[in-house]
Amino acid sequence: MTIVQAIKKPNEPFVFNEKRILLKEPLVLVFGNRYMLESEHIYAEVKDLFPNSHIVFGTTSGEIIDDSVLEGTVVLTAIEFKKSSVVIKRSNINDFKNNDYKLGESLMAEFPKENLKHLFIISEGSSVNGSALISGLEKVKNTSISLSGGLCGDDGRFERTLASYNENPKEGEIIAIGFYGETLEITSSNYGGWTPFGPERIITKSEGNVLFELDGKPALDLYKTYLGEKANELPKSALLYPLSVRIEEDSEPLVRTILNIDNDKNTMILAGDVPEGSKVQLMMSSVDDIVSGAIHAAELAMKGRENNPELALLISCIGRKLVMDQRTEEEIEEVKSVIGNETIISGFYSYGEMAPFSGQKECKLHNQTMTLTLFSE
Repeated sequence: MTIVQAIKKPNEPFVFNEKRILLKEPLVLVFGNRYMLESEHIYAEVKDLFPNSHIVFGTTSGEIIDDSVLEGTVVLTAIEFKKSSVVIKRSNINDFKNNDYKLGESLMAEFPKENLKHLFIISEGSSVNGSALISGLEKVKNTSISLSGGLCGDDGRFERTLASYNENPKEGEIIAIGFYGETLEITSSNYGGWTPFGPERIITKSEGNVLFELDGKPALDLYKTYLGEKANELPKSALLYPLSVRIEEDSEPLVRTILNIDNDKNTMILAGDVPEGSKVQLMMSSVDDIVSGAIHAAELAMKGRENNPELALLISCIGRKLVMDQRTEEEIEEVKSVIGNETIISGFYSYGEMAPFSGQKECKLHNQTMTLTLFSE
């Protein structure tokens, strides 16, 4: 595959990191700051650079390119496959009356299944129930088709996220990129590096991804008690203390962060499902733990690969970025040291990550993880 990359700063044109190469019909991934992707000219600007292309946009909480983490920019990665092809479908949560399960089911049904190797999802991240979306996709997906992706971000504002396919970015969009080809090798993995602490509590009232009660008490009140003064900074401060959710006794715990709060109803809206009866603990992390988690995620993605990856799409959680602060790039640098210096890296910081647990095929929604999807053909 042939890959070119470029960076756009505010009020400036795209600047390519190497000499621009003419590509015939590339997949162009454009990840960027929400304010910059709100420009009415952004699609036309990218289309002018790549006239015969598939252009996918997604807003971020930080842009990843090579071993750098940027803010307030737009990063562009154009990929021309030599032996493979892509099919891209889109849908909007408003078309399904916010039934994310049905949306996922309908979106997956649109893809021809022959030679479909992988589905990569770029989803709106403000209000989607990522668990329900994945469940819908998985219901009609062949087990041979792998699935990964992430929820768009909006820095730490949690106001709105945007995505699109071949048009200006807009709210509510879910984009699915299907990768086809017999020679394609695609692997994905995720890992966190967060540690549970404090008492384990039971979810006594919830509905989908809305959490009402823990141990029979209002969940939001309890959470605010733990946060202390940081409760005034919700929902952003919740990224520092996500929830570990164990749905079944012998299942892998899932990490859930808070997308929003409803003070009137005393509830918390999370990125994915939090079923009643699940056991919950608060979590915390350190810079060293997060870096170690990123290394392990990269090692899992490389495990068993037959070929060195040519492209790596990294999706890491905004919560990790807040903990690491000025040292954020360390986790990207460590990932690069594992997957190899020849691998082109792109990606973004998100409100949620999609990937299977190691050794499993079924995709799950995660928070606070580093997720990698590696490509070669």
